[in-house]
Order: sequence, then structure tokens, then C-alpha cells
Amino acid sequence: MRGLSPSFAITAAGLVAVFGTLAIPTIAKRRATLEASLYGLRWVLMAVGAFATWAVQVVQLVLTGARIRTRRAALKVGCIAVLMLTHTAWAARHSPAKMVDNAPPDILMDGGRRLIYERSFSSERDTRQKRSFWTKLVDAVAGEPEFHSLVRPYEIAMDSHGRLIVTDPGASGVHIFDFTRQKYKFLQRNEGKDPLRDPQCVAVDAQDNIYLTDSSSGKIFVFNSNGKFQHALGSLKGGEGYFKRPTGIAVDSAADRIYVTDTLRNKVFMLDLRGNVLQTIGKNGTENGEFNFPTELLLAGENLAVVDAMNFRVQVLNRSGLYQYGIGKLGDTIGTMFRPKGLGFDSENHLYVLDGSQSIVQVFNREGQLLYYFGNRGTGAGEFQLPTGLLVDRSDHIYVVDSYNRRVQVFRYFGLPTQAGGRQ
Repeated sequence: MRGLSPSFAITAAGLVAVFGTLAIPTIAKRRATLEASLYGLRWVLMAVGAFATWAVQVVQLVLTGARIRTRRAALKVGCIAVLMLTHTAWAARHSPAKMVDNAPPDILMDGGRRLIYERSFSSERDTRQKRSFWTKLVDAVAGEPEFHSLVRPYEIAMDSHGRLIVTDPGASGVHIFDFTRQKYKFLQRNEGKDPLRDPQCVAVDAQDNIYLTDSSSGKIFVFNSNGKFQHALGSLKGGEGYFKRPTGIAVDSAADRIYVTDTLRNKVFMLDLRGNVLQTIGKNGTENGEFNFPTELLLAGENLAVVDAMNFRVQVLNRSGLYQYGIGKLGDTIGTMFRPKGLGFDSENHLYVLDGSQSIVQVFNREGQLLYYFGNRGTGAGEFQLPTGLLVDRSDHIYVVDSYNRRVQVFRYFGLPTQAGGRQ
């Protein structure tokens, strides 16, 4: 823990030891899980056998015109089969619960602050948790439908309805998860002169229009709230894009402004909603207000935070592009940055910085003091492998795009009791 005071180094080491350790299921738990699976399988096989018997008898009735008592026998078998399937559903619901990886312990901080792990999601299937008995029955007979899954997710945003929008360069598209309405949509565009190739970062405006940067085409793609393609900004004659490598994006709906980083130009562009360049911010360099491969950015209140990747820091500007303050320095220890990626601000205006190399999220105050951090390298709950995107919503839920593990993990921060429950 180089670079930290002894007391804080001990605290940080303790957090790693506690938060990075996952409980291993005991042999007894594994046995209970196996017994529950076998129990459910027995009833499924019996039900399938009963249905097969019933089906044969029904066919025989149709072909041979059997007597009434035979019809009654067939009906009896059918009723038994239905009852057995009902019992199968009941048994699955009331049998011992399926064992899952244990969640990491809560992180407790001074003043009653704490961070908890909630869940993760990785596919369309996760939006459809409340599935009816008949839907499950159809799936059991015909097989489950194919669900879209995260391939190489990168960035995440949330619209006014709470829908989570996740870019996925590995799938050349965008996943929209609507957990409230149990709906899912996949956006892609393969036709026309402006195909979506490599979606990187995402932002939404006040009307829930979706803005995507495409690092391969050099353009910004705009879809409406229903997922219908509207137009591409920065599309030049011949199909080329205006930007060399657009990455981070933010939309100021009140001022009708779009901010986008052009990583290879070492600048932040301010555009109007039609894509006209109004102003450029910064140049290549190491001084305040200068950039060396800027990537993600975030508009929060009056602050425009920019990841200055190869200067290993985050610079916070105002909406006009004037430098306010900076956080970070090169290093591979806690409190330093090596591969800063996603950004977020919580309800107490703490800055969250995701480090893809260290596989952690670090939380700083305005003065650059490290308040706490969470995460570790791995595949378990609360662990990350090459994380890329980060979102902190108005309820202080923290969404981490765990790219190499092909999932999004969800945490929640509880601030001081007088400020808990959302942004002021």
C-alpha cells in the first residue's frame, strides 16, 4: 500500500481482504443442491411419461372410436399428468434453493456510510424473472428461446424511465434492459450508408433519445427512445466520419449541446444538436486543461469530467471548458491510476473512477483524497476483469460494466443519513 498513511493502508488492506474473499459452498450445500435437482427431475420424468401415455390413448381414441370407459381412462390419465406437472412446478418452487455465489460483505465507513453488493445481469433472460407456469411449461417442452447476451460490453447509461442502455462492441449493437416492465430490446444498424460498427460510449437527452459514439466509423449515431434510427452526426461525403476516434459523449439538453471526446485529436468537441462544431476544448499536453488521449467524459451538474487517459488522471471542467480541478497520478497502487475508465458522481458529489487495470472502483473527494474503494480482480461477485463502464444513478446505485466477465454488476452506496435517498 505505498503512498498511503499507515492507518489508511491498514484500512485499505482490510477492505481488500474482506471484500475480495468469497465464501466457498460446503459439501453439504452441494449435496442439498444435487438432491433438489434430482427430486425435480424425478417428477418431470414421471409427468412426461404420463403425458406420453395420455397422448397415445387419445390417438387410439381418434383412430379406433374406443368405448366410453376407455375415453374416461384416457381423461383420467390426462388429469393425473396435469396434476403431476402442477406438483412439479410446486416442488421446484418449494424445493431447496439453488446455491449461488455468496455476495461480498458490505463495506462500512465512518458516519454510517456503507456500500452493498446487490446483483448482476448479463442477458435478456435477466429481464424476465417473473415467468408464468405455462411459459415455463412451454419452455420445458419446446426448449427455451435464444436470449441475447452481453458479448463485450463497454459503457452504460440510464434513461428517465430507468432503462439501462449498454453498448456492446462485441455484438456491434446496444442492449436495452427494462427491468421494471420486464422488456428487452437490441439495437443494431447494418444497412444504409451509416452502419453501426463499433459502439463505444452512450448518452441520453431529456427526451430519452440515445446518442452513441462509433470509434470505427468516426460518427455519432442518434436513435429515438423507441430505438428507431434518426441520423448520424459527423457523416461526411463518401461515408467517412468527421471524428478520428470519438469516445466519450454527454448531452446538455437545456443548452442543446453535445460534448464528445476525440481521443486521437486530444480534444473535446462541443457541438449543437445538428452536429455543428461550436467550440473545441484542450490540446495535446500535460498542463491543466490539456489532454493526452482523452476518453470517457461525464456531465454532472455544472461539472464536465474528462478521463485524461495517458496523463493518468481525471480533469473536471465547467460547461464552458474551463479547468476546475484534477484528480489522479500514475501508479499501480491504491489511490493512483493506471487505466482510468468510467466515471460517476454520487449524491454527496464524490467522484467514482473505474480503473480497468487494477479492476477496482476508487472514490475521491474534490480535494483528491481517496475515500474508499471496492473490487478486486476475479470472476466472483464483486470482482472484475477488465471493467470499462460505470454509472451512478440518482438513488446511488452503482453499475459497473465488467467487460471480460460479460456482465454488469450492481452495488448501492448509502451516504450520510441526512443525505441518503438520492441527489439533493
